[in-house]
Amino acid sequence: MLCGKIDALLECGYAGGHRKCHMLSTVISHPWSIAMKLLRSLFIAGLVQVAALSAAHAQSGLDQIKSAGVFKIGTEGTYAPFTFHDASGQLTGFDVDIGRAIAQRLGVKAEFVEGKWDGLIAGLDAKRYDAVINQVGITDARRAKYDFSDPYISSAAVLIVRDDNTTIKSFDDLKGKKSANTLTSNFGKLAQSHGADVVAVQGFNEAIDLLTSGRVEATVNDNLSFLDFKKQKPNAKVKIAATDKAAEFSNSGVLLRKNNPELVAAINKALADIKADGTYKTISVKYFGTDLSAQQ
Repeated sequence: MLCGKIDALLECGYAGGHRKCHMLSTVISHPWSIAMKLLRSLFIAGLVQVAALSAAHAQSGLDQIKSAGVFKIGTEGTYAPFTFHDASGQLTGFDVDIGRAIAQRLGVKAEFVEGKWDGLIAGLDAKRYDAVINQVGITDARRAKYDFSDPYISSAAVLIVRDDNTTIKSFDDLKGKKSANTLTSNFGKLAQSHGADVVAVQGFNEAIDLLTSGRVEATVNDNLSFLDFKKQKPNAKVKIAATDKAAEFSNSGVLLRKNNPELVAAINKALADIKADGTYKTISVKYFGTDLSAQQ
């Protein structure tokens, strides 16, 4: 009835208004048709947005890194000779150079995010960076939650004491003794497993400071770090009392978030290429005076 009244009114209008009369009549006569067209348009627009979001979410970790043009790496910056600052303040070290070489072969730039060891892995969980390259030991416990690259370096855990210490000759002698270690490191766990009272520190240098000052009786740490320390300070009155070559403590890899097979494969290829073209040898000789690839 309403449509009829409006049509009647419009028919009395100007000749040029006939098309407008017809359109208005159509809109009012077919409200459901217009509503359905509107809903269909909104539905299609929603589908397009969902598809775009799904595509972005479905991007692999490798794709995201390449899209950003940056490979973000979590590292300590206080753990010589792997990751530390030189006299000029520049971040450098074996792990840092390996990270840069990997990024180069991924076709992106390396960007380092520094943090304390005890928070590095949490930073990976929080997606502050794409990987952790910081002498992270490959263990079954970590494999259950994270992905690892192939090992890029092998070393050994060593028990370090002062030169004048004659009572600590093996790891078992740590029982009841104070050992300076980062609490969540493999070395700290090794010390605890032998009954040591672990005194928390932030890194190797602080552990050695506590040891040489007599505030702790030992530290369990990395063999290569100790050799580099002795090279820098040959007169330091510390020595290696024992060595543990267990695989759990010797192999380190690039730590990644779980379920990133494309990224793991790309990093493994980069590591293989680095070794094949002599880059790895150049880096290891720079920091250790020898080609460590021969030990893997």
